[in-house]
Amino acid sequence: MSVVNERNIKIIDEFRANGGKVGGYFAGKPLLLLHTKGAKSQEERINPVAYIKDGDRLAVIASKGGSPTNPDWYYNVIANPLVIAEVGTEKFRAQATVSEEPERTRLYNQMVEVMPGFDDYRRRTTRVIPVIVLTPVK
Repeated sequence: MSVVNERNIKIIDEFRANGGKVGGYFAGKPLLLLHTKGAKSQEERINPVAYIKDGDRLAVIASKGGSPTNPDWYYNVIANPLVIAEVGTEKFRAQATVSEEPERTRLYNQMVEVMPGFDDYRRRTTRVIPVIVLTPVK
């Protein structure tokens, strides 16, 4: 198992054991568990990601820490946009869409206000970091 997977498993376990709250880097920050289907495998994947609220919607950033490539979960969302989000103790289905400009920049800047490290991520890469909007569905 990779170090990233081991770290994510620990965060997921802590999140679920504490009603959506975790320590470390995400202490006091809004965090959700994003359930996606693998783009190729169709197997469920769960990734802890920071989020911001935008009205009734949530927005997550496909930053991968400023890497030159998008995170795997981004490609899963593109292939299978119906996802499940866990926020606190609530779990719901959502439609994921890639935000377009100028909304993308507005939402990204909102995330930077909550978690300034995201400003560093966009400086580390030449790619435009995608913002994914999660709209709850019934």
